[in-house]
Amino acid sequence: MRRVLEAEVMVGPGEVEAYASMDNEAPNRAFVERLFELGARGRMLDLGTGPGHIPLLVCERDPQAHVTAIDLSEAMIAEARRLRAASPHRARLVFEVGDAKVLAYPDGGFDAVFSNTLLHHLPEAEPFLRDARRVLRPGGALLVRDLFRPETPEQADALVTRHAGDASPAQRRLFRDSLCAALTPSELRRAADQAGLTGAELVIDSDRHMSLQLRARD
Repeated sequence: MRRVLEAEVMVGPGEVEAYASMDNEAPNRAFVERLFELGARGRMLDLGTGPGHIPLLVCERDPQAHVTAIDLSEAMIAEARRLRAASPHRARLVFEVGDAKVLAYPDGGFDAVFSNTLLHHLPEAEPFLRDARRVLRPGGALLVRDLFRPETPEQADALVTRHAGDASPAQRRLFRDSLCAALTPSELRRAADQAGLTGAELVIDSDRHMSLQLRARD
């Protein structure tokens, strides 16, 4: 199936509300579990945080974690800051508007870098992966998870029915659009190698998710 790009930034209040209210708790918790299995700790960077659910779970899980999280959507960051204000972990959370493709952070500045379901919003994965590698300290943990594109429109429809059958029409549309905009595993592998992440492992996590990951070495 041909890749059909989505808009890179969610700006409309309806889009943000539909996305933020989707029930992603199970995959989000699975993502956080994998992140800590990879040895993530210390100062972490979340790229494309959306409404900020995962940084909240990270700080809930690890009382020593400090998470800086960015998103290009001002509306998403506003929602994340609203959630942060009510969190007992707010002193360890920073939410900033920022472009994940051109990071304003120093080389090796983070012990762990992670991203969940951002890749399918990007026209090209390589610049994003290259800069994620740049800001990760040597030996740090990396986890980049996203959807992968089905082979046919019929497979995309089946995934929407299976995983979003009870969702609103707007949420089902968002999910299907995201599936159609996602990379295939071979496309992600090629982009990772071109970005200098030849040692990163590519894992198929489910019928719709894949991950690029590096285990912390110390």
